[in-house]
Amino acid sequence: MAGMAPPTRQDTRKFIENLTGTGKSIAVLTSGGDAQGMNAAVRAVVRMGIYVGAKVYFIHEGYQGMVDGGANIKEATWESVSSMLQVGGTVIGSARCKEFRTHEGRLKAALNLVQRGITNLCVIGGDGSLTGANLFREEWSGLLEELQQQGLIDEVAASSNSELHIVGMVGSIDNDFCGTDMTIGTDSALHRIIEVVDAIMTTAQSHQRTFVLEVMGRHCGYLALVSALACGADWVFIPEMPPEDGWEDSMCQKLSENRDYKKRLNIIIVAEGAIDSHNKSITADYIKDLVVRCLGFDTRVTILGHVQRGGTPSAFDRILASRMGVEAVLALLEASANTPACVVSLVGNQAVRLPLMECVQMTQEVQKAMDEKKFDEAVRLRGGSFENNLSTYRLLSYRKSDSEIPNSSFNVAVMNVGAPAAGMNAAVRSAVRVGITEGHKMFAVNDGFEGFYKGQIKEIKWGDVGGWTGQGGSLLGTKRTLPAKHLDKIAEQMRIHNITALLVIGGFETCDRIKQSASGTKRRVFIIETMGGYCGYLASVGGLAAGADAVYIYEEPFDIRDLQSNVEHLTQKMKTSIQRGLVLRNESCNENFTTDFIYQLYSEEGRGVFDCRKNVLGHMQQGGAPSPFDRNFGTKIAAKAMQWITKTLKDSYKGGKVFANSEETACLLGMRRRAMVFQPVSQLRDETDFVHRIPKEQWWLKLRPLMKILAKYKTSYDVSDSGQLEHVSRVRPKATDAI
Repeated sequence: MAGMAPPTRQDTRKFIENLTGTGKSIAVLTSGGDAQGMNAAVRAVVRMGIYVGAKVYFIHEGYQGMVDGGANIKEATWESVSSMLQVGGTVIGSARCKEFRTHEGRLKAALNLVQRGITNLCVIGGDGSLTGANLFREEWSGLLEELQQQGLIDEVAASSNSELHIVGMVGSIDNDFCGTDMTIGTDSALHRIIEVVDAIMTTAQSHQRTFVLEVMGRHCGYLALVSALACGADWVFIPEMPPEDGWEDSMCQKLSENRDYKKRLNIIIVAEGAIDSHNKSITADYIKDLVVRCLGFDTRVTILGHVQRGGTPSAFDRILASRMGVEAVLALLEASANTPACVVSLVGNQAVRLPLMECVQMTQEVQKAMDEKKFDEAVRLRGGSFENNLSTYRLLSYRKSDSEIPNSSFNVAVMNVGAPAAGMNAAVRSAVRVGITEGHKMFAVNDGFEGFYKGQIKEIKWGDVGGWTGQGGSLLGTKRTLPAKHLDKIAEQMRIHNITALLVIGGFETCDRIKQSASGTKRRVFIIETMGGYCGYLASVGGLAAGADAVYIYEEPFDIRDLQSNVEHLTQKMKTSIQRGLVLRNESCNENFTTDFIYQLYSEEGRGVFDCRKNVLGHMQQGGAPSPFDRNFGTKIAAKAMQWITKTLKDSYKGGKVFANSEETACLLGMRRRAMVFQPVSQLRDETDFVHRIPKEQWWLKLRPLMKILAKYKTSYDVSDSGQLEHVSRVRPKATDAI
C-alpha cells in the first residue's frame, strides 16, 4: 500500500504523528446488552492505542470484571484482536453488575485501575453503562482520596492517576440513544429482521397469509419503523406513535383493501414496547386475534427475540465501529482535566464528539415525553434520522382517496440508468407513490435512455409497485445507452406524453455490496478483485470492513516497490499468530499490475509462510436482495426527490407552461458530509473526472490511512476534522436530514 506524503512545515492541518500515547494506559470494556460490531470497536481501540504508543487493556465481563480485577483486566496485543472483526457479540464479555452501582464496588474498580496505571477508559454500551461511567469519573478524585486514607495506594499513585478520562461508544441494537444517527449493532439487527421478513414473505404469498412480526424495542421503535419501511409493511406499531382510537377498524380496512388489490400477503410489524393512546400494551397475539376475528385471514405470529442480536456484523457496523474506535482513542489522547466525558457519534457520514451527559439527558427526556403522552415531542427529541423515517413511512403507508389527492396537471416520469444497483426498485416504488400522493400522473420508462427514445413509456399506478422494495436489480430495466445521440427522439417522446419532470435513478455505476469470507483457514492470503470501474470506494470501504492488509485503487497510484513492501509486511505478520491475510484490488487500479500478477507475486514471495487464493467477485456484487440500508436509503432519497420535483414544478409553472431554464431545475441529490444536498448538475462538471467516471475529490479517501493503521502500517493520518467537542442540537437545521 503506497504511503502518504508527510506533512510540510507550512501545513496547518493536524496529523496523528503529533499525538502520542506514550506513558498512557487505555482500557476498553463492553457493558450491557451485546450488539454486533462491538468487537470491531474493541479491535480499533486496541490497535489505534498500540499504534500511538499507549498500553491497552481488555476489561473482561464489563463492569463486573473491573470490580473483580485479577485476570479480568489483561493487557492486549496487536495479535489478540486478529480475526475478531467478523465475529458477532463481544468476545471480551459483558455482564450486568449490581456491585458497580454501589460506592464500595466503584472503590474496588478504582483500585484495580490505579494498580495498572489506567486513567483512560473506553466504554462500549448503552445509556445505562455510559451514565455509570460518567458517575465513576465524577467520583474519581474522592475514590482516590479514600483509597489513600485506607493505605491501599500511596500519594505518588494518587498523584500520577489523578485524572480519569472517559469516552463512550453506543452499542445498542435499538438505536435508542440521542445524538447519533446510528448506534453500533442497529444495522446488523435490521439485516436479521429483513432476512426473516424476506423468508416469511415467500411462504405468506404461497398461502395468502397475514404475518405479525414482533421485533425488539421496548422503549424505541426504530427497528420496527425502519423494518416496515424496508419491507413495505402494511402496518407498524411503535411506542413513539400510538395509533388513534379506532385503529382496529382502520387497520382491518387497510388489510382488506390490500387483499382486494390482489396483494396475497399482509405484513404487520410491532415493536415489543408498542402501546395505544391510553398507554395500554399492544401485543402481537392481540393483533393476530383481531385480524382473525374481524377478517378471518389465516394469521401467524413470529417473535424474533434474540435472533436480532446474533450473527455476523454487517459491513456498515464494522466500518461504523472501526471509525468510532479510532475516534475514541483520539478523544482520549486530546482530553484534559476540563474535558467532559464524551460519546463518539455519527451524524451524516461524519464522526463527531458530543458531551456524554447531554446525550443521556436528552435520551431520558424522550422517555419522559412519552410517559406524559407528548409523542410529537418524543419523536422530535429522537433526532432528524428518526423523524425522517417516520415522515417517509407516513407518506408511503397511506393510500389517499381520489378526493384527498391534490389536483395536478403534471406528468412525471421515472427511469433507471447505468448499471443495476441494489435499492433501485425501492427508490422507484417510493417515487411513484409519493408522486401519486402529490397529485401527479406517474410514468415508468423501461430500459433507460434506450427505452426512452424508443417510446417504452407507460403510466404506472400505486399497486404496480407493490412488493418492489425487497427486489434486487432493476425491475424497470436499465441499459448503459447514453442519451446524446437520441436527444431529438427523447424530446419527441416527452412531447407525446407531456412529461414535465424526469427522475433519473442511477448514473455512474454504483454498488454497495461486498461478499467474501476469508476466515477459518490456515495461513492463507486471499487476493480479491472488486468492481467499481475506476472508483476505489468498494475496495477501500470493503477493505476497512473486512480488515484488509492491502487495498489497491486507481485514486492512489502504486508501483512495484509498494507491492514488494506490502508483501514483506504481510509475510512478517503471517509469521506470528495471525493466520489470515486479505488483499483487495479494484478492477481498474492499474493496467499492468493485474489481479493475476499480484496473486503470482504474493504466492511466490510468501512461499513457505502462506499460500494464496484469488477470487474475482464480478457481478455477484450487484446481485441479490438489497440490504436494509439500501432499501431505506432508496426509499427516503426518492421521496425527498419527488417532493423537490413537486415544489420546482409549481415554482416554474407560469401561464400554463413549465419554464425550466435555470440551472436549479436539473439537480443531483446526494449526501455531503452531514446534509442531503440538491446540487445543480451544471456545477458538477468542474467536480467530475468524466474520462474515469469518478468525482475529482472523494470523501472516503480520508478513511484510507485508517485502514492502513489498523493493518499495522506506519502512515500519515489527517485528523483535522477530529477534536471538536460539539453540543447536542435539539432542533437540527432542515438541510441536515440524516438518511
